Amino acid sequence: MADPKGFLTTGREVAQTRPAGERVKDWNEVYVPGSLLPIISKQAGRCMDCGIPFCHNGCPLGNLIPEWNDYAYREDWTAASERLHATNNFPEFTGRLCPAPCESACVLGINQPAVTIKNVEVSIIDQAWDRGDVTPQPPERLSGKTVAVIGSGPAGLAAAQQLTRAGHTVAVYERADRIGGLLRYGIPEFKMEKSHINRRIEQMRAEGTKFRTETEIGRDIDAAKLRRRYDAVVIAAGATVSRDLPVPGRELNGVHYAMEYLPLANKVQEGDLTVSPITAEGKHVVVIGGGDTGADCVGTAHRQGALSVTQLEIMPRPGEERNANQPWPTFPMLYKVTSAHEEGGERVYSVSTTHFEGDEDGNVQALHLVEVEFKDGKLEQKPGTERVIPAQLVTLAMGFTGTDQANGLVQQFGLELDERGNIARDQDYATNVGGVFVAGDAGRGQSLIVWAIAEGRSAARGVDRFLTGASALPAPIRPTDRALTV
Repeated sequence: MADPKGFLTTGREVAQTRPAGERVKDWNEVYVPGSLLPIISKQAGRCMDCGIPFCHNGCPLGNLIPEWNDYAYREDWTAASERLHATNNFPEFTGRLCPAPCESACVLGINQPAVTIKNVEVSIIDQAWDRGDVTPQPPERLSGKTVAVIGSGPAGLAAAQQLTRAGHTVAVYERADRIGGLLRYGIPEFKMEKSHINRRIEQMRAEGTKFRTETEIGRDIDAAKLRRRYDAVVIAAGATVSRDLPVPGRELNGVHYAMEYLPLANKVQEGDLTVSPITAEGKHVVVIGGGDTGADCVGTAHRQGALSVTQLEIMPRPGEERNANQPWPTFPMLYKVTSAHEEGGERVYSVSTTHFEGDEDGNVQALHLVEVEFKDGKLEQKPGTERVIPAQLVTLAMGFTGTDQANGLVQQFGLELDERGNIARDQDYATNVGGVFVAGDAGRGQSLIVWAIAEGRSAARGVDRFLTGASALPAPIRPTDRALTV
């Protein structure tokens, strides 16, 4: 145990952010560099080293949280990094992007603010990189087996790294021009600078993983031919089909999916574009969808110089405390103020868009909405609550409905789908096609980064067993496992 009285003597203290007025002028990460290190040892000391650490259950990776909390408290960063990497290939990603279900399941959180597990995690991995503790781990011998991984998001990268380290020759195929999937082009720079992805890719290259960009399986390479070329295939293509809003005026110029808008802003930061073709500069911006992707659109619009930003959510505003029907240690639906929301804008709850209004040139100019409420389990409009708000740019951030089938990948492989439209798989993550496995959102549906990494690690074990007859690789979750929710 770190500090036996830490949870009694030390209050919760989180990472310090830069002033909102300063950070909206650049695209750097919002946190004050180095602000965590002076406080993180004491924060790690708040961990009670519970007899039953429910944080393990909150995290699908099964992270050894009390162990690396203890090492961080003692400032043994090398040992902390070793325990952190024992269950998580990419803690610099989860430490910045995960909503931390581990903290919702923290035992201290029953009657006090939970341990800042996420901040401890990112402190450990940043120290590990700075100290040179993160090095390539190439396999001692090669198996002679080859594996293709389709998709380079967190699930695909985790599966690829595990399989490479097991001795297989792995090639990762990515349809975009750079590796990283939604980590690269869906997450704004101010949430995670892409240098964190780049150095992991270099580590994986040094271990032996091969990467093939601008290659879409189903269009550029026939899926059946790919299967014949490799001993096994892992599909980690994500759930990239955005949910649409089929209302009058949807066809107007200026109404875009979030995943049309955000990648272009990231391409500006990569140096590919001088100015984004879809920009919020000088416009009234409306973001439809109250989740993390919506918040990413809000923060991006601020940095592009929007006149105003309004975020709409069809559901009621969550409370700031746990509801009785969302007891510990489940992941509660709480009112969350992200760094993007701290920077300004308006958030409107319990409203639904009825239609868009455009000008004579076909450009969106306004959005018509109405208040809604639940009655007898159904969402109904409230008469007399209609109103109009200005909108010259609208982003649809309402989630995703499944993996892309338009490119032919599903049909060419001959894959079966489950009742939710995801690629069906068995307990080893194997599909109905021999030697073809699926990991991440393509099989689970839209989920969190921590679940994607856990699926990638678990699927890698299934592939390793298929190729060699046995496997020592870990499998933290089953395909049927779900988050601690009610």
